[in-house]
Amino acid sequence: MDVILGPLLRLFIMVIELYIWVVVIGVVFSWLTALNVVNTSNRFVYMVGEFVFRATEPALRRIRRYMPSLGNFDISPIVLIFILIFAKDLLYQLGHKFG
Repeated sequence: MDVILGPLLRLFIMVIELYIWVVVIGVVFSWLTALNVVNTSNRFVYMVGEFVFRATEPALRRIRRYMPSLGNFDISPIVLIFILIFAKDLLYQLGHKFG
C-alpha cells in the first residue's frame, strides 16, 4: 500500500503546488493587463492569459459566490491559495502517517 500511496500523495502535492503558481500568475497577469503593461492583442500573450483564466476561473467563481463584495478588490485568489495550502499540508500529514 505504501508503494502506491507515497508516490500518489507526492504527485497530488506537486499538482497543488503547480496550481498555486498558476493562480499567482493569473493574479499578476490580470494586474499587468489592467495597467496596460501587457498587450493582449499579441497572440502568445492572449493564449497564456486565456489558459490561466480557464484554469483558475471555475475555482475562483465558486469562492466569489460566498465572498462579500469589496468593490474592485478581489480576495478570492488569496482564499483559494489558503485552501490549496491547507490541502497540501493535509496531504503531507497523510503521507507522514501512512509512511
